[in-house]
Amino acid sequence: MQVDAVLGYLDKVSRFDAQQFAPLFIGTERMGCVNAQWKERLLQHEPQLFEETFQGLRCKVKGSYRSISHALAHAARRWQQAGWLNGWRNENFTAFRQDGRPYFELERAAFRPLGLTSRAVHVNGLCRLDDGEVRMWVGRRSPHKAVDPNRMDNLVGGGVAAGETLALALERESWEEAGVARARVDGLTPASLLLAQRPVARGLHREWLYAYDLWLAPGESPACQDGEVAEHLLLPFSEVEQLLVDERFMIDAALVSMDCLCRHGYWERHNQKMADALSRIRYAQGQEMGVPA
Repeated sequence: MQVDAVLGYLDKVSRFDAQQFAPLFIGTERMGCVNAQWKERLLQHEPQLFEETFQGLRCKVKGSYRSISHALAHAARRWQQAGWLNGWRNENFTAFRQDGRPYFELERAAFRPLGLTSRAVHVNGLCRLDDGEVRMWVGRRSPHKAVDPNRMDNLVGGGVAAGETLALALERESWEEAGVARARVDGLTPASLLLAQRPVARGLHREWLYAYDLWLAPGESPACQDGEVAEHLLLPFSEVEQLLVDERFMIDAALVSMDCLCRHGYWERHNQKMADALSRIRYAQGQEMGVPA
């Protein structure tokens, strides 16, 4: 077991200097965090929308869900045309108020520049062999993926689109990425809620990870339906740990896998040490409401 190496990797991907980011308020609600480069861009090129205050950066847009979404969508298009945004997906995510109410929606590529918090569903595919050993299904992303080709992933992992419930996103992603029928995940509840936060080239990645455990029978194999997964591998926990140490996983998938191994007691007498470290990214269900950006 390589608990210290895994802990070192966890520190690497989850600790950062928050002082390098300015709080972003939309109206009176704290919604995100903006790095110095994006703060300068927004103040210089979008003065009609953004202003600096003693609290940080404030977006002056007011009104309904629709009107705020409309104003920010036009701004995001301007940023794309200026060459500031890559990875445009024509897919919106919803930004939620701290009380859980939807506030507005925006192209997912613009979430990181503003440090907005998105949501994603991840599924740990687990299998208990006849001898009692528990193994994990791990996906290898297609070599043709624009983002992180050939990196390792959970059985299922994907963002929750605007207008989707967690249940609908879980059903959609489970079928697309693993060929898991709706009935298999209907009523499945998250085993963990994790908050992933880290600086990225585009700004700040901040996403709630709803992690589910799905048990597959021995001999049952996932089957990708959309071509985004090159293969699925059924691995002993020790090999999953090695992939973590070698930094082969996509980072959010790595966090979900660490949490899963810990919950299933993989690190034995060191398990509490790992649980203590994970506690800074673990939250109780429903606790995401009220956690400020």
